[in-house]
Amino acid sequence: MGSELLVASAVLYAVGIVAQSVAARRATGSSGAGVGLLVRLATDRLYLVGFAGQAGGFVFAFFARASLPLYLVQAASSSAIGLAIVFGVLVLGWRIRPAEVLTLVLLAAGLVLLAGVSAPSVAGDLGTGGIVVLTAVLAATGLAMIPAGRTGTFTAPAVLSGVSFAVVAVASRALADRDLLSLPLNPLTWLVLVGAFLGQASMAVALQRGQAAAVVATADATTIVLSAVAGIAVLGDRVVDGGGPWVTLGLVTVVGGVLLLGSRSRAGARTGEVAGEAA
Repeated sequence: MGSELLVASAVLYAVGIVAQSVAARRATGSSGAGVGLLVRLATDRLYLVGFAGQAGGFVFAFFARASLPLYLVQAASSSAIGLAIVFGVLVLGWRIRPAEVLTLVLLAAGLVLLAGVSAPSVAGDLGTGGIVVLTAVLAATGLAMIPAGRTGTFTAPAVLSGVSFAVVAVASRALADRDLLSLPLNPLTWLVLVGAFLGQASMAVALQRGQAAAVVATADATTIVLSAVAGIAVLGDRVVDGGGPWVTLGLVTVVGGVLLLGSRSRAGARTGEVAGEAA
């Protein structure tokens, strides 16, 4: 059942990536901090379709987190960028450079490696200290969005989006096995909502300024690295026997792929080439 939930989550996330990317890119001239841009995009039907896809993907991923470790769920969610690119190339006429294709393959290999060493488990309790730390991270992320919204590149807002969604992943992993009726009174539920809002706001700015593949890969890789570390160190996520070194290798591969993808995207922007737009 868990694998079916992850597949459904990845497909819905892919729909959300494509729709939100197109909507954000056509909002030409709507610059500014993430919250202001997000409010303007809220009137765009295509962006709302993308938001619905993201929300649906989150719901399926949420239930998958009840028994699966964060690095596996986030790896499956991150595979949505590959589905989104295939759809964009085949249907929307997106262009993507060969070097970026190879980099995405490298990124995918790291995510698959992380998935291969996972073991089912139920999350431990975060406790008051964990809630305080997650609250502080979201507060710092919200403040950092102000200067990030004034930059001309996608990197900073994409990373902030990834940090916000990492908080969402960690908090929802701790919530996933709880009674649904108890969720509204749990402070972690409100951290999930705030984190999702900040993540969407930062993502809107990043998608307006960069290629969808680079933006989403940067955000996803940031999320998977942070949530994998938090899951293993704090929530009790388990790794198969002897899988520790493979987790490290997978994380290093993901980070290396993201750095290479980001550098290729910035180089393309300087030469006037914009991959991912309609031909």
